[in-house]
Amino acid sequence: MTDKYAYFIGCTTPFRVSNYDLSTRKVMDKLGIELVDMPDAGCCGLYYELINEKTYLAMAARVLSMAEDLKLDLMVLCNGCNGSLFRANKKLKENPELKGEVNEILAGIDRQFKGTIDVKHYVKVLWEDVGVDKIKEKVTKPMNLKVAAHYGCHLMKPSEEIMFDNPKDPASLDELIEATGAESIDYYDKAQCCGGYVLAADKDIVYAMTGQKLQNVKKAGADAMVTVCPFCNVMYDANQKAVESAIGQELKIPVLHYPQLLGLAMGYEPKDLGLEQNRARVDPKMFG
Repeated sequence: MTDKYAYFIGCTTPFRVSNYDLSTRKVMDKLGIELVDMPDAGCCGLYYELINEKTYLAMAARVLSMAEDLKLDLMVLCNGCNGSLFRANKKLKENPELKGEVNEILAGIDRQFKGTIDVKHYVKVLWEDVGVDKIKEKVTKPMNLKVAAHYGCHLMKPSEEIMFDNPKDPASLDELIEATGAESIDYYDKAQCCGGYVLAADKDIVYAMTGQKLQNVKKAGADAMVTVCPFCNVMYDANQKAVESAIGQELKIPVLHYPQLLGLAMGYEPKDLGLEQNRARVDPKMFG
């Protein structure tokens, strides 16, 4: 098992959900995994992908080159960053001519993309590299909860490129949830998008999408919802009050980052994992 990764937290996490980073560091420490920070990493380039491919690839390659300098695979927190960096890494590895063009750009900042490391979402690290059995060994306080998993779009898609889990019937997050002692429940439209990427264009459509999924989670009897992407979390947690106003229904669904759930099961206190920062109130009593 790899016990050290270059650590990329992206843009949204430090500014919107710093407790995601905090709780990730806590659980990885408990699992004996060292996270090596890249404080100058910057943006993954995701939002330039459809505007200017060369700019996107150069931005992504810059980040990837930093992990290459450390000789470590890159562990990513954000689903969007995961897709962006994974695609760029794959494309540049497979296309020497494009790699050369991007390296001409990077030469201006004394960097070079070599194609020597892999990009892994932390869910993939936990599920494949660490393994469910080892995670279970670290659980000291099983969670007696019904939990609704939200995978998000870019953890597994585009599936023909990322090739992780089964996008039509995924198991990774469900199994990781159940490793904490919780029950991962099924619910209608489980694979539905959070709607976040449409937010700047039409918030009414987005709040209807987000609200529909939260309603389905509530109908299924979930005690909490778990996300593995900072922007999905913002949609379901930080925007939950706005969604309630838009759909005319009170929801009050606690939304946790997965490492918060796992950290609680490992014996950390709620304050150690930043649960007081969650916007939809999380009652510590629900964890026993």
